Amino acid sequence: MPTDPDAERLRALNERLAAARPKERKAHQQEHYSQAQLAWRMVIELVAGLGIGFGIGYGLDAAFGTQPWLMVVFTLLGFAAGVKTMIASAKEVQGQADLRAAMEHPGAGAPDGKSGARAPDDKDA
Repeated sequence: MPTDPDAERLRALNERLAAARPKERKAHQQEHYSQAQLAWRMVIELVAGLGIGFGIGYGLDAAFGTQPWLMVVFTLLGFAAGVKTMIASAKEVQGQADLRAAMEHPGAGAPDGKSGARAPDDKDA
């Protein structure tokens, strides 16, 4: 049974196009949105820390009649807690990025060509 030459050429072209396309494409916008999500997460963590600290301080000031001292103290403590949470989030995201990079390039070591592993010295024994 004879085959249509145009159909054969079209099939060959589709195969070449499929081979040339990357297997998984990550859209630039997806990466952009993930960075925006991280930024909003950090902002929300900071504002939540401030708000909770302010609320606790205001409530204690109203209960004990020490206005505004406990509100100021707990607002500062809430700010510190928010910053601490932001730093923990940044470390978590950095760790995930490092893991992803290590999985994409399994043989790659440190930028200076060393593996990052330390050779044992006499002090370790």
